[in-house]
Amino acid sequence: MKFIHIADVHLGAVPDSSMPWGEQRAREIWSSLEHIISVCNEEKVDLLLIAGDLFHRQPLVRELKEADYLFQKLAATQVVIMAGNHDYISARSNYQGFTWNDRVSMYYNNTVEVMDFPEINTQVYGFSYLQRDILEPLYDEAKPQQNEEIHILLAHGGDDKDIPINRKKLQEAGFDYIALGHIHKPEIINDRMAYAGSLEPLDKNEVGERGYILGEIVTTNEGLKKTNIRFVPSSFREYKKITLTADSSTTNGSLKDQAQKAMKDHGEHNIYLFEIQGVREEGVRFDKEGIKAIGNVLEVVDKSVPDYDFDAIYRDNTDNLIGLFIQKIRENADQGDVAKKALYYGLEALLGARDQ
Repeated sequence: MKFIHIADVHLGAVPDSSMPWGEQRAREIWSSLEHIISVCNEEKVDLLLIAGDLFHRQPLVRELKEADYLFQKLAATQVVIMAGNHDYISARSNYQGFTWNDRVSMYYNNTVEVMDFPEINTQVYGFSYLQRDILEPLYDEAKPQQNEEIHILLAHGGDDKDIPINRKKLQEAGFDYIALGHIHKPEIINDRMAYAGSLEPLDKNEVGERGYILGEIVTTNEGLKKTNIRFVPSSFREYKKITLTADSSTTNGSLKDQAQKAMKDHGEHNIYLFEIQGVREEGVRFDKEGIKAIGNVLEVVDKSVPDYDFDAIYRDNTDNLIGLFIQKIRENADQGDVAKKALYYGLEALLGARDQ
């Protein structure tokens, strides 16, 4: 039995809404789901498992119709959907009363139900959120039935506010695969349990690859079930966090060139978070807005420190707070980077106050 496991699609979200590429990112989330439909057909997938938060919020009827239209393009794949904490099924939710096409099955209750797919010898267990926050560890007692079918659990949660998950207990429950959602970073916990992660990265904290889990469960000659899964990157873009290195000879022009080269090397379509590290010439202020103007740059953080001539500044300030601060820096020269940078920033502030 072959399956694709996705989660946290968040249709309707507009990542980086204030940026020029914001609306395009919203369209790409829909296109990413459409791509999954194509993969299901190409790979002849039996089940498409959606582990919560298909929508970013309570879906509009027209959005449900658009998603249903995409699912109608499936040649043979059956879809199983649970609602998560973002698109939970409230009393007034448009999920209530919406009729999906015959390929789609959805959980509408908040207790574990079993969906049976006899044509592929598979049972899928799950339930939907009927409220935003669920504090109880509801998956702790989940167990598969004692039969020869393939058993899959569809689950959404993993933090204190949204169904805490005891991974060890869940792994020992006896499911052949546990398709997890809610945590946006993909993680293969073992060959029978994984977070698919978000299908597309949704904010600057979601650095790295995003995509889906492709899996297959086969029954051996001895009657044992063997599960094989792998993560497949598929997102249109990634957030890339890149360090730009400065020294006392670095100019705004050379720093901009360094950023442009990094974008060319890592893909100009991606979205960049640049962090400037190292030292800079005293008195220089790097042009962060100039770097942001070169392309899909969301953020530029300058963590460089001035290349101070401590001896000269100390000689001129031995009898004041600036001199005491430099003495402190020297005394803590063997401390970690965080402590040293704090002292550098303090000196910078003191020198700035003196010059005003």
